[in-house]
Amino acid sequence: MPKSLIPLAPEAVEARVREDHALLIDIREDDEFARRHIPGALSRPLSRFEGVALPETAGTEVIYTCRSGMRTTANAARLAAPLGGAAYVVTGGLDAWERAGLPVEANRKAPLEMMRQVQIVAGSLVLAGVLLGWLVSPAFFGLSAFVGAGLAFAGVSGFCGMARLLALLPWNRPVAA
Repeated sequence: MPKSLIPLAPEAVEARVREDHALLIDIREDDEFARRHIPGALSRPLSRFEGVALPETAGTEVIYTCRSGMRTTANAARLAAPLGGAAYVVTGGLDAWERAGLPVEANRKAPLEMMRQVQIVAGSLVLAGVLLGWLVSPAFFGLSAFVGAGLAFAGVSGFCGMARLLALLPWNRPVAA
């Protein structure tokens, strides 16, 4: 029988973490975690989850979270597998935690999450291609088609060339210590 995660309301999670009965693990990617996360949560990105050992959890409940709870729920069996006992998920994720008025550490100076940057640039290019195609020359519709094809390729292959290019921009580079 595949393991699953037991849903917990944000308020119940906060109480368990405050009383040191639980370890909260955020499975979002590094750029997402850097921008906003629950205080005390450990970052263990899903993309590298099997490659990073979890801390010793004997006698401690493990509770997973992401932004909305969907990513965690979709990967429940994978996340619960390394644990001997029960594992939990924050119902509604970080968004529900914040809506409940619980504390969130936010760094507004951190770059926007890479996928949001891709969405902004891709959407802007598609809109520009449509407007220019309509107002200037139908040839500009090709820009929208090119971006659409790139997004479809990224979804099918898992490789996003636009994200790779955006990662080279100065605000997305790691700051030297």
